[in-house]
Amino acid sequence: MKKILLAITGASPQVVTETLYALHTEGKTFPEEMYIITTLGAKNMLCEGLFENGHLAALQKEYDMPPIKFDESHIWLIENDQGEPIDDAKSIADQTFMADFITRKVFDLTQNNNLAIHASIAGGRKTMAFYLGYAMSLLGRPQDTLSHVFVNDEFEFVKDFYYPTKQSHLITGKYGQGKLDTSQAVVTLAEIPFVRMRESVDAQLINSMGKMSFSQTVSTLNATHSKSLAITLTRKAKTLSITGVDIKLSPKELAFYHWLTQQKEGIKVDRHFDQNKQHAISFLSEFKQVASDPRVFKSSFGLEPEDFNDGDFRQLKAMENTFVQQNRSAINAKLKKALPNGLVNKIEIKSETIENISYYHAEAVKQNIEIEIS
Repeated sequence: MKKILLAITGASPQVVTETLYALHTEGKTFPEEMYIITTLGAKNMLCEGLFENGHLAALQKEYDMPPIKFDESHIWLIENDQGEPIDDAKSIADQTFMADFITRKVFDLTQNNNLAIHASIAGGRKTMAFYLGYAMSLLGRPQDTLSHVFVNDEFEFVKDFYYPTKQSHLITGKYGQGKLDTSQAVVTLAEIPFVRMRESVDAQLINSMGKMSFSQTVSTLNATHSKSLAITLTRKAKTLSITGVDIKLSPKELAFYHWLTQQKEGIKVDRHFDQNKQHAISFLSEFKQVASDPRVFKSSFGLEPEDFNDGDFRQLKAMENTFVQQNRSAINAKLKKALPNGLVNKIEIKSETIENISYYHAEAVKQNIEIEIS
């Protein structure tokens, strides 16, 4: 069975050499091949430390390690939904891409039963470590292991420290203060016990994870164990939350979704629809509790926010069919991106056309799903 090391790195590529050092010196199973997940911004530091400055080759030579298959093609850059590498992982969108990318890489690797994965969560951002640990817990097999590597405090985050040397070698300490002898460093590998859920999860869900996003997987698992569903709409955060997944909506979308859930029988869009201003008034009453963007008032309803607040509806335009269609499409697209299809079908905005008349309703209302607004 082929042994591989899967690691994540950020600004400290040293965790790679520290992990290899610990595996070798502690007599643990040594990998034949190594893959590293990182961001575009961190790749240069990784390549500089391991390849250009020669720390990886020096470690292998000094400790007479077995050969390990690893080159730049084994560095996997986290990609966005357009297949472009992300520079860092600070934004909410980047966190989503990172979760999806890491989970799918673990999924791909665990499809091969002739591989044994040693996953290291020592590097990268804390969320990277969480996602890798989560993916291993969900997908890991009996032959797979998880670990974290530690070094004593004075050597932690020291730029020039990569592994304990056999001979005395002085480097500059933290913040450029004092000298440290790398031969005195102590590296410890802590294997982390983790719950292997793979055998407890429906095989169909496991097989579908190659196409599902991280949030879809989480939602599916949570929905499986939930006795009842509930939606929470949060005006301040502009989110729709269900089964532990928060979906970011625009203020207009959030207001529209909540407004439509208040129309218990849905809305009927016929030739008289754009002559009735009541829908516009009730929608804008909800929207102003979420945001005060004058563009929504003016461009869609021909009214200034001040006039609406004063109850002056003389210039108010009725809600148009295109307004309903655009918001429905935008909201449903976000739901489908974040949630499994079975759940989307229960809460999306549905439409049907009967005798050239369109009807729209929030399916969550028909499903008697509890809806809370805060």
